[in-house]
Amino acid sequence: MPKKIDEELKARAVRLVGDHRGEYSSLTAAAAVVAKQLGVGKESVRRWAVQAEVDSGQRQGPTSEELAEIKALKNKVRCRLP
Repeated sequence: MPKKIDEELKARAVRLVGDHRGEYSSLTAAAAVVAKQLGVGKESVRRWAVQAEVDSGQRQGPTSEELAEIKALKNKVRCRLP
């Protein structure tokens, strides 16, 4: 089971990636550096940064709110199945 990461740490990681993204060739490279500094997985940091871009409208995709709604609906349907 994945460990629960503090929301403040996620926000800090996303902010650092955004602040330093111009210094690196890609989002992935910036996320790797930030992840190493904070002691978390580089793919996790990259995914948080991408989701932050989606939530702010800079990138296409389902927002965090929409993903939470989809998850809740799936759970509701799952509970009704025999």
